[in-house]
Amino acid sequence: MQTVFKKFTPLFFLFLGCQVIFSQESSLTVEQIMQDPQWMGTFPSNIHWAEDSKTIFFNYNLQKDPADSLYKINLNAQDQILKVPYEEEKKEISRAGDYNKKRDKKVFVKDDALMLYDLKTHNSKKLLELDGRIGNPKFLGDENKISFNLRDNIFVYDQQTGSLKKLTNISSGEKKKEAAGLGAKDDWVKTENLGLLEVVREREDKKEASKTYRTQTQGEPFTFYAGKRSVSNLQLSPDASYATFTLITRPESKSTDVPNYVDASGYTVNLPARSKVGDDPTKVEMAIYDIKRDTVYMVQTGNLPGIQDLPDYTSSYPDREWEKKDRDLILAGPYFSDNGKQTVVNVRSQDNKDRWIALLDLQTGALKNLDRQRDEAWIAGPGIGWSFSGGTFGWLPDNRHIYFQSEVSGYSHLYLLDVNSGDKKALTSGNYEVFDPFLSRDKKHWYLTTSEVGPGERHFYKMPVMGGKMEKLTQMTGNNDVSLSPDEKYMAILYSYSNKPWELYLKRTTAGAEAKQLTSGQSEEFKSYDWREPELVQFQAEDGVMVPARLYKPENANGAAVIFVHGAGYLQNVHKWWSSYFREYMFHNLLTDLGYTVLDIDYRGSAGYGRDWRTGIYRHMGGKDLSDQVDGAKYLVAEHGVDAENVGIYGGSYGGFITLMALFTEAETFKSGAALRSVTDWAHYNHGYTSNILNNPSDDPIAYRQSSPIYFAEGLEGHLLIAHGMLDVNVHFQDVVRLAQRLIELKKDNWEMAVYPVEDHGFVEPSSWTDEYKRILKLFNETLLEKERNTEMERVKS
Repeated sequence: MQTVFKKFTPLFFLFLGCQVIFSQESSLTVEQIMQDPQWMGTFPSNIHWAEDSKTIFFNYNLQKDPADSLYKINLNAQDQILKVPYEEEKKEISRAGDYNKKRDKKVFVKDDALMLYDLKTHNSKKLLELDGRIGNPKFLGDENKISFNLRDNIFVYDQQTGSLKKLTNISSGEKKKEAAGLGAKDDWVKTENLGLLEVVREREDKKEASKTYRTQTQGEPFTFYAGKRSVSNLQLSPDASYATFTLITRPESKSTDVPNYVDASGYTVNLPARSKVGDDPTKVEMAIYDIKRDTVYMVQTGNLPGIQDLPDYTSSYPDREWEKKDRDLILAGPYFSDNGKQTVVNVRSQDNKDRWIALLDLQTGALKNLDRQRDEAWIAGPGIGWSFSGGTFGWLPDNRHIYFQSEVSGYSHLYLLDVNSGDKKALTSGNYEVFDPFLSRDKKHWYLTTSEVGPGERHFYKMPVMGGKMEKLTQMTGNNDVSLSPDEKYMAILYSYSNKPWELYLKRTTAGAEAKQLTSGQSEEFKSYDWREPELVQFQAEDGVMVPARLYKPENANGAAVIFVHGAGYLQNVHKWWSSYFREYMFHNLLTDLGYTVLDIDYRGSAGYGRDWRTGIYRHMGGKDLSDQVDGAKYLVAEHGVDAENVGIYGGSYGGFITLMALFTEAETFKSGAALRSVTDWAHYNHGYTSNILNNPSDDPIAYRQSSPIYFAEGLEGHLLIAHGMLDVNVHFQDVVRLAQRLIELKKDNWEMAVYPVEDHGFVEPSSWTDEYKRILKLFNETLLEKERNTEMERVKS
């Protein structure tokens, strides 16, 4: 026995050494994490109140249905969570609609009928049902009258008389030309026919005489013809004197097709998808319909200050001549004061550099600038809106002040502007951001959410309408997403913490009241694991700024680290609430169990940290956003005992793009990486997102060249996994196909590609999620632990 033992000692210890390296285990598995999320339990979403403030509605799933259904909790029976019967759900009052000034009536549309709800009696009645889809119902200044849109025109319904009046006459297409002559043959036939048939001739004469009389006495009826332009955003002023609408001319841009190789038909079917960045701009015009004068004219934008300003990036092209001309614009609004006497519009330049707020003279269409915000990167930020959306915008009841959000201070805050004097006042200020402010029912206070406590928390506040001290109404650490009851007495709070998914709480609208938990949806299987609370840390970047991150520290570190890069670019993932990347969060728990140190960074370009952080990637994606990952790796080596030769990186979408740039340009830092559904060439992504950050490729090719991974593929040294859904209509599969061909031509052999034939950009099937993350785990186990494994084997052999 002793001889046998000695004979097998090397093999025995070699086996034992491998066991030591992989001795750390986790009770979690990739299969468990990536299964249908229903295994975690059921969690509320889409919170809203009944009009009587007595019932909270939300989406939920207590009965393990195929999808969430509508549930409710009555304030008189807070311990009962009831599924709403379909018959009751059909009777629910639409959340869209308009209230009268007393807020005791609400007009809304249900099943294409115009409805009126009485908030005192809680009864609703049908006012009108027409052949067509009714939209945008509004109480006019005379609240007996209700305006609405139907077939690109505005109608007014009088509740007292029951009469219906069409106020505008807008038609698509061109005005029909007078019919040409019938031709010699047909003219002869008609003349002979009228000569033979006296009754037919008399009817024809009467029709022509009637037409002539109407024209002479009433004039030709006015019709505005939109031509090839589409009509949208029809609005009527409160005094019903003017209507406004937007005319949109869309360019004939070449779109791409995404082949579906697994269509149910058995044939390859092309899925229509977007065009690429650099589209000709959509032409947007705002028109005014003068009801009394029965005519239409356009809003004039030529006098806006700086409308011909060139962006600073043009200095990068000194040999090019740049034409100075009025820039293409997008107009949002208009926004009418309650008395209908003043109107403002929100104007955006299509090169993304300017936003103007201007008074609109409805009689002439002239604009008077009130505020201009210029950003040499691009205009954005919480509450500032995108393109046709004006974001946070409106009038105070004094018909003098407008409110809006602006990043002029470096953070998005709430402002008032006196349209008569031009004076502007910041209602909030500081190194934090404001989200979703709205006026109280009595218009004396604001309700708003802010990150004043810290970028990783969200709390709900109340503040006097003209500014002053904010009263903090929520206390739970994390994210408090508040839905206020219509009577403003209660807050339904959708709350979560970093290791606790969303649950519903109820609290009186006072600072000192206690929040009561109404739902508890975690499954027993989910609760059986002790989910980590990531540590919120900061590390110093190469340019001196402090970068926020989430840190997962193992009890028994293996010396390897994984850096996760969130997607979307402008998104926040370093916070104290339940992440939208919940699968990745659970995967990071598994990695940490296995001994990996995991870092999740809110790199430059992420949301939640103000204008300078947001625009830190302007003209160079793969610049500071990538160097932040490199500095994160250095931080792990310096502060947490990570081996500098065993750092991996992964992420999806924008995170996949950063992973490619990391593997191609920072090979000395990252040994391996997994790039999921990644952009490989920004010139092939969409216009709305990309042109903000990199301008147009024909205008600023430098930005695209230095930002696109495909131009740096020769730098690949580490191990790369590429994973992509073949039905991706966001980041097209073509992106990684082109990169694959580039890698083949460069004779790179340390990469592999996993394709998913049934998946779009966001994966749906648990089998796809499981396969993808098993490959990621295998990649890191085989590459980042290789040194430790070889060292142990050498030790055993010696």
